[in-house]
Amino acid sequence: MIKLIKSTFYNEESTKQELTRFIGSAAQLSFGQECERFERHLSGYQGCDDSIFLNSGSSANLAIIQALLNLGRLKNGDIVAFSALTWSTNVMPLIQLGLEALPVDVELDTLNVSSRKLRQMLDQFPVKMVFLTNLLGFCDDIDEIAKICQERNIILIEDNCEALGSAYRGRKLGNFGSASTFSFYVGHHMSTIEGGAICTDDQELASMVRLVRAHGWDRNLNLTAQTEVRKKFNINSAFYSRYTFYELGYNLRPTEVAGFLGNIQIKYLDEIVQQRQRNYLELAPRIYQQSDRFYPIRYDHMDTLSNFAVPVVCRSPEIRDELVKKCEGRIELRPVVGGDMTQQPFFDRHERIFRKVLGRSNAKLIHEQGLYFGNNPELTDDEKAEIIDVFSGKTQ
Repeated sequence: MIKLIKSTFYNEESTKQELTRFIGSAAQLSFGQECERFERHLSGYQGCDDSIFLNSGSSANLAIIQALLNLGRLKNGDIVAFSALTWSTNVMPLIQLGLEALPVDVELDTLNVSSRKLRQMLDQFPVKMVFLTNLLGFCDDIDEIAKICQERNIILIEDNCEALGSAYRGRKLGNFGSASTFSFYVGHHMSTIEGGAICTDDQELASMVRLVRAHGWDRNLNLTAQTEVRKKFNINSAFYSRYTFYELGYNLRPTEVAGFLGNIQIKYLDEIVQQRQRNYLELAPRIYQQSDRFYPIRYDHMDTLSNFAVPVVCRSPEIRDELVKKCEGRIELRPVVGGDMTQQPFFDRHERIFRKVLGRSNAKLIHEQGLYFGNNPELTDDEKAEIIDVFSGKTQ
């Protein structure tokens, strides 16, 4: 069986040895210096001013929405547009926190929202924020989307959990909006087992995310931000300041174990991204050229394609079912991420206004006729040859 992932970490044996030594010698395993060091390393890699490490990418999505609400940049009942083809916890925080979640369809050849698709929704609805998913390492014309949002005073946040390392027109994805979220789940580009982050150049937003991450208190703020928040709320006592809850928050903190793993694995990240891109560029053309069976997916507009799974959108449900059967016991398959969120039971039950706004869409077609297989940096030549044989129809 060719699995989606083969190991928990890149260079797993040496990473586990280092982790064992760390746990045996560490004086502290709750949030501390290793996590803060990883935040600095991530900021350097991403090219942003600030990174906030959290316990998952889903928590990062929740935290950024709560932070924007705490700051008053979003208000209860505001309309937030999101990529219809995404993961559930990109959408759920919008509904959970009292916002109206407006799905935006994707383009069939990039699997992502385009400026064309976004404009169609913006012309109909007073959107306050766009929560854009850079699905499976791809994007569409995200520079145009950023321009539209800036012109219309719309907040742009990127869910970059599936695109760590991808670049478009000279910029890494995750740097086009006010902030971006990341995931370091074991199946993604770089593993801390569980983990996530928010990257931003907005210091006010970064400080609020740190409050949200830790119960709403100020312990992990820098001295300047800490002084400002205590002065604002007239908290003078050093004793009480450590137990003052300034804003709505949660406990979304990572552990030192995750921080330590991040500091090891980020050293390999360029190598991981390069290998995944090589795999994709070897596999994708051989598969997508079968235009009678699969819809083509465009990727030549990307500078770097950091891709952890190869998507395939079949021309019919029958072709998809045939592939699922053929791959059983041989190649592990999944739907394309979480599929069309408007087809998921939670969305139909909890979204009050925009449940049926899309109708027949590309997202729905991908939901019904799409799948993906893993693109991990440990794929062998023999495994790649088998994948090509199976998807080209050469083997039964």
